[in-house]
Amino acid sequence: MAEEKEKPDWERIEAEYRAGVLSLREIAKAHPGVSHVTIKRRADKEGWTRDLAERIQAKAEELVTKQAVTEDVTRQRAVTEREVIDANAARIAQVRGEHRADIARARQLAMTLLAEVEAETSGIEHLQELGVLLFSPDERGRDRLNEIYQKVISSAGRIDSMKRLSETLRHLIALEREAYGLKEAEKPGSGMVGVPVTPADERL
Repeated sequence: MAEEKEKPDWERIEAEYRAGVLSLREIAKAHPGVSHVTIKRRADKEGWTRDLAERIQAKAEELVTKQAVTEDVTRQRAVTEREVIDANAARIAQVRGEHRADIARARQLAMTLLAEVEAETSGIEHLQELGVLLFSPDERGRDRLNEIYQKVISSAGRIDSMKRLSETLRHLIALEREAYGLKEAEKPGSGMVGVPVTPADERL
C-alpha cells in the first residue's frame, strides 16, 4: 500500500506569504511537495496579500533601534558614572589638601604663641622690672595701663594662655590626625586613649 502523502499546511504557508519576509521559492522549500507556482496560484485565487510585511519591518526597526539606544545609554551611563567618580574624588582630594594646609598654618601659629608664652615665663623677672620702670601713676596713685600689663605677665595670665593654647593644640592635633587618616584607638591593657596603634602593636 502506497504511503499516504502529507497534506500541505496551507494555513502556515499563507502566514509566511503574508509576512513578506521569505520569497515564494523559500516558502516552497520549507514545505516539501508544494511548488512556488502552486503557492502563487493559490495566493492569487484566495486573494492573499503581503499585508504583514510592513508591520514586521516596522517592528524589526523598532527592535534594532531599541537595542542600539540601550547599548548607547549603557555606554553613556558608564562614562557618566566614571566622570562623576573622578570629579568628586578630585574635589575631595582638593578639600583634604586645603584642610591639611590650613591645619598646618594654625598649628604653626599656635606653636609660635606657645613659644611666646615660654619666653615670657623664662624672662618674667625682666618683664616685672620693665613694669616697675614704666609705672606712671595718676593723681590717685593708679596706673591702669600698668595694671593691665601686670595681669598679662602674671602667673594667672600665663596659665590662662597656656590652657587656651593647650586646648587649641589638642583640637588641632585631632583635626590633623583626621585629615591624614590616622587611626585613633586604645591599645588593650595600656590605659592610653587616643594613642595611635601601629601594626606592631596590633600583633602583640
